[in-house]
Amino acid sequence: MNVLIVDDSEMTRMVAKKTLKALGIENILEAEDGKVGVEVFNANEVDVVFSDWNMPNMSGLELLQEIRKTNKTVPVIMITTEGSRGKVMEAIQHGVSDYLVKPFTPVALREKLSKWIKTTV
Repeated sequence: MNVLIVDDSEMTRMVAKKTLKALGIENILEAEDGKVGVEVFNANEVDVVFSDWNMPNMSGLELLQEIRKTNKTVPVIMITTEGSRGKVMEAIQHGVSDYLVKPFTPVALREKLSKWIKTTV
């Protein structure tokens, strides 16, 4: 399984990566913004995407829109502090799969992953 983590915070990527490795997931791809995230997504087979909402160069919503142009089914889970109803509705309209609220716990990340990927995590 290949997991793509897109977040401009190196600390958030590190925490997510550590949690995924503890779940036995070794194929973890990273990107520091949405623009690089699109490039990594297009160059690799990705099974699930965890993406921050607010990033420089290309936001998580813009990344979601780019992914949905070529792949309608890969789970895209937004990692965000954004909770406003308008932003949530906008992301749903563009095909977001789920949300993970920052700061997240390893248990919360595992639950989101288990919901969208049928594994033994």
